[in-house]
Amino acid sequence: MPGAVRASLLAMTLTGAAQAADDTTPTWKLSGFGTLGAAHSSEHNADYSSSAMKGNGAGRTHDWSPHVDSKLGAQVDLHIDQRWSAVLQVVSEQRLDYSYRPRVEWANVKYQATPEVALRVGRIALPMFVAADYRKVGYAYPWARTPVEVYGAVPLSSSDGLDLSWRWNGDTLHGTTQAFAGRTDIALYDGARLRGSDIAGLSQTIERGDLSVRASILTTRLTVSLYPQLFAGLRAFGEQGEAVASAIATERKRANAASIGMNYDPGQWFVMAEAGHYRVNSFLGTTNSVYASSGFRRGALTPYLSYARIWGKKPEGPHALVLDGLPADLAAAGAALNEGVATMLRTIASQSTVSAGLRWDLASNAALKLQYDRMTPRAGSRGTMMNLGPDFRSGRTAHVSSATLDFVF
Repeated sequence: MPGAVRASLLAMTLTGAAQAADDTTPTWKLSGFGTLGAAHSSEHNADYSSSAMKGNGAGRTHDWSPHVDSKLGAQVDLHIDQRWSAVLQVVSEQRLDYSYRPRVEWANVKYQATPEVALRVGRIALPMFVAADYRKVGYAYPWARTPVEVYGAVPLSSSDGLDLSWRWNGDTLHGTTQAFAGRTDIALYDGARLRGSDIAGLSQTIERGDLSVRASILTTRLTVSLYPQLFAGLRAFGEQGEAVASAIATERKRANAASIGMNYDPGQWFVMAEAGHYRVNSFLGTTNSVYASSGFRRGALTPYLSYARIWGKKPEGPHALVLDGLPADLAAAGAALNEGVATMLRTIASQSTVSAGLRWDLASNAALKLQYDRMTPRAGSRGTMMNLGPDFRSGRTAHVSSATLDFVF
């Protein structure tokens, strides 16, 4: 089955599209998805991971890691009548606290005001990127994982609020315009939280034949309550410490994100490409990212190639305490704080990845994927690596091998 058709059908199944029922008898449907994966990295001084929201990965912590890609999800769709429906989706994957405690990914009620206009209220998928509606469903895309340079830059995948969508049809074009607003609050670890308030955005999808294009913008006030001891230490240095802390802290900082992507899939082959921009004036920095991927289908086999790149930029300074003239003990404490700040700023990703892989659709609801990634952190950054050891060096290429079994039911 062509990838665009498969993804479309899957998105319908997993987003509560029971609208077609003509009767008013409530009905419900249970469906699910999962990935069993294992990944290996040649870089033993850091962990390769698919998301900054995970605790560890392959390389330093595990020679072969199941945590990079493995997940399990279940969904219940409730059709109440021709206008009202609801959906609940729960996903279990590794968190920053290393647990697999399930998280409610979607939980919303939908009101179909007209055949073209719908309103949803509750926890809703953020419509950023081409694969926004199925980014957790490995079976729906050709790769072992969505490109980390683009999708990892905005790890948030849902928000609590509402959205209004309008589906329209022209002579040759079909589209969906979606406006959304909400908030999010995610527990990280040891009391740390990620909060996004006043989320607002707009997404536009346009389809013409085998071509689909999606563009999205999002803005929010972002708070990430990490490294409290570091910030307390900086502020103890008075005015200059306050200036450094203010420059890098993520405390209700305005965060803006934009993305545009396309998928052209006539059946025997496909081409996908996306670009993203993310900006917050804090230790999260500004990033621009892009990927392009193409593959062809021969029966059940789909070989593919991809290239991805992310460029990171530090926030406006200052980024270090001035230690000249300080007593030795204060200078030593300040040097340690400066090193902590430098370590934080190295998390702003600059990286490139070349990937090659093979997908085998071994059943109508299961696919085995083998993928090789040649990933190189750049410009002094750690890229998307985590859990760095003392001998980690930016610019050194990591060779990552992955195997995943994706399924839906």
